[in-house]
Amino acid sequence: MKYKKLMIITCSILGGILLILLIGKINSIIQFNRNVKTLFSNSKNISNKNFNYAQLDSLPEPVQRYFKYVLKDGQPYISSVRMTHSGQFKTGFDKDWINIKGEQYASTEKPGFIWKGTTSMFTAYDSYIENEGHLAVSLWNIYNVVNAKGNNYNQGELLRWLGESVLYPTNFLPSEKLKWFAIDAETSKLTFNYNGLSLFFIVTFNALGEITQMQTKRYMDENKLETWVIKVADYKEKYNMIVPTDFEVLWRLEKGDFSYAKFKMEKIAYNIPEKF
Repeated sequence: MKYKKLMIITCSILGGILLILLIGKINSIIQFNRNVKTLFSNSKNISNKNFNYAQLDSLPEPVQRYFKYVLKDGQPYISSVRMTHSGQFKTGFDKDWINIKGEQYASTEKPGFIWKGTTSMFTAYDSYIENEGHLAVSLWNIYNVVNAKGNNYNQGELLRWLGESVLYPTNFLPSEKLKWFAIDAETSKLTFNYNGLSLFFIVTFNALGEITQMQTKRYMDENKLETWVIKVADYKEKYNMIVPTDFEVLWRLEKGDFSYAKFKMEKIAYNIPEKF
């Protein structure tokens, strides 16, 4: 009899835990889907605009080389992008690499993105929606270990959106907000001014015209401004454009480089403003 009662109690506890995990997962899916809809509803469709080579006349030579390599004359502008990736992630300098799967959506006319990265233990969310940056990490979708917002996160998440424009390259074309400045035959400076934020990247190009590295200053936490680097490689043709499929992201610190993300793009699609 005692054994039977113990089994009932044990099963009830396990059932309760599974129910909590299920509810947490369902709530996170609902919230994520809602955020994707908000992201796309806030941004206008600009895919009726077309790129032409005359737009490049005043740009630095390596930037012209880049656009002539990745875009064809007449390429429609990208309004939205959705993608998935595999890869590895590190939570600390001395931590081990862990496998991660990612799903991301971005808009261009109104800067914004939302990313979800899933590992065996935690789910991470990065976003810039309605001019606000947000970083959240939860254990099994039930307990938040990170829930960060504020001006420095606005800067950091908008920088991520800007740097990842290498995946939606019409977003790198010059505009009222975005400018390119010459440095030398291999590097140029990109500046972007939006919603009171002034951002920049020092962008490195190879002889072919590919962007290989983007470097800037980003807040590593609430107060610490550090050098942040995006490295990209393995360019492939996608929808008549040439975009990278391998990414490495790192902090360049006094004690050495801290590489914390290595992603391999799996799927990407443009101008389909809805969830996979």
